[in-house]
Amino acid sequence: MSTRTSALPPALAAHGPRRTRTPLSPGAWIGILAALAAAAVGLYLTVDLSGDLGYVLPRRVNRVLTMVLVAYAVGVSTVLFQTITSNRILTPSIMGFDALYLLIQTLLVFFVGSVGVVALGDGAKFALELALMVAFSWLIYRWLFTGSGKSLHLVLLVGIVFGTVFRGISSLLQRLLEPSEFVVLQDAMFASFGNVDTGLLRLSALLVGLVSLVALAFRRHLDVLALGRDTAISLGVDHTRVVTAVLVVCSVLVGVCTALVGPITFFGLIVANLAYALCRTFRHRHVLPMAVLLGIIALVGGQVLLEQVLAFDTALSIVIEFAGGLLFLVMLLRGSIK
Repeated sequence: MSTRTSALPPALAAHGPRRTRTPLSPGAWIGILAALAAAAVGLYLTVDLSGDLGYVLPRRVNRVLTMVLVAYAVGVSTVLFQTITSNRILTPSIMGFDALYLLIQTLLVFFVGSVGVVALGDGAKFALELALMVAFSWLIYRWLFTGSGKSLHLVLLVGIVFGTVFRGISSLLQRLLEPSEFVVLQDAMFASFGNVDTGLLRLSALLVGLVSLVALAFRRHLDVLALGRDTAISLGVDHTRVVTAVLVVCSVLVGVCTALVGPITFFGLIVANLAYALCRTFRHRHVLPMAVLLGIIALVGGQVLLEQVLAFDTALSIVIEFAGGLLFLVMLLRGSIK
């Protein structure tokens, strides 16, 4: 009489077959993140709500809308930018964008003065900053990413050089400013989600909506672009035209975000890579909403955590920059640059 031996190891045979956990689908993750984002927004609007509700509540709603708009603009622009550059460590801000914003602020205060900047008005100042940043990003991005494939090291070098030059000029001019003028300039060095003008927020939302329609028109090409330039061309994609359109979208989104609240260098790097890690796919119909929802959770939930739980007066952007900087260094040390 023959006996049949179990194919399982003795340790497993004693306890039965091991059950493998099925990872959550991208749709399930999107549902979970949407619920968390809604909870974060609800907590921010209702926790410790006291005083004159007609004054306090509209201000909170305005700040939440600003954070949601920034999360959308940064998340979408970063994912699209990483798609056309075929690298998950590059973001528009790393290419010297935030240094340009600081240079523009410094030049305005240096040549016009803080009184002149106030007299210029928020609308004119916003339009000037947006026009200069979109023009710069359009020129530099188109040069680097619409021709034949450029070396990633060249791309990083160009971003470092531009950032160094802009920061050097800004530092020189700041040393020549009066102390009172420099104090005014300091407020522009960190992102701020408070006291955003309602008219500028509406204008920003309109611009973001318009360029989102452009991105929507090219949605069928995004997954193909993620396969690389040569593959996309071989599959019939007009690479130069599509990449040019995507660069316009990225330039406007980042320009609007930076001109509205200030520089956030590493925020996009955080939300985009977390979205890829959770999604486990390159399909943009999953990655884009996940990046936006993660951005809302990070901004709104982080603000609730700092204000209501930890009772810190530290700007949320400082915490985000610190965490994003650590992530950037970890990705570099792990050899994420291919």
